[in-house]
This record gives sequence, C-alpha cells and structure tokens, in this order.
Amino acid sequence: MTTSSSTAAEKNLIVKFWKQCLILFLILLICVALFFFKNEQNNGYILKTLELRGSVNDGNTLFKMNCVGCHGITARGLVGPDLHSITQRLNDKQIIKQVIEGLTPPMPSFEIDPQNMSNLLTYLHSLK
Repeated sequence: MTTSSSTAAEKNLIVKFWKQCLILFLILLICVALFFFKNEQNNGYILKTLELRGSVNDGNTLFKMNCVGCHGITARGLVGPDLHSITQRLNDKQIIKQVIEGLTPPMPSFEIDPQNMSNLLTYLHSLK
C-alpha cells in the first residue's frame, strides 16, 4: 500500500505544528522561570531590608537627593503623589517594591542597597 502525497503533507504539517508548540512551550517556560527568579531575588532583598534598622536623618538625605524632583521638598507631591501617610496606604513590602521596580509610571526604578532602602522607609514612616 502506498501513501498519497496529501497524507504525507498532512503528516508534515502535524509534525511542524507540534514542533512549533514545543518551541512556544519552552519559551513560555523560560519566561515563567525568569519571572520567579526575579521575584525570589526581590523577596530576599525585601526581607533583608526589613531586618535592618533605618535612620530618619539618612532617609531624609536620600529622599532629598533622589525624590524631591517628583515628590517635592516636603514630600507633599508634584509630579509624584503626596507621600504623607503613604505607610498607612501601602505596607512596607509594597513601598519597597514600588521604589525598586518603579511600578507606577512615570516613577523610575531605583537600585538602592538594603540599608539605604531601610533608611528611606524609616523616613517615610516619619511623615505624618
């Protein structure tokens, strides 16, 4: 019994389809792995930051060097929002993620070491 050319073509299409599905699945798997790896890194950073004791004065200095352009010298807001009582609206983990990832445009992300992040967080807690 011989195979018709249409059946061979169908088999080739099926093989091609499954290869594309496999490639798409592998790409998706890599993206998910990268997402979880980044989250794990951020979780370690957040935990380390929360273990540290921050300084209001150092946090104020850091704020004045990096944040006043958008949040104003008194943190009452300009382009960015008023940060007084921010610690009542967001928990510490959410604030840290906002600073290091810049989750709400036009806020940029910041690379800040855990001690300085702890200082900034302590300063934000001092704003009433």
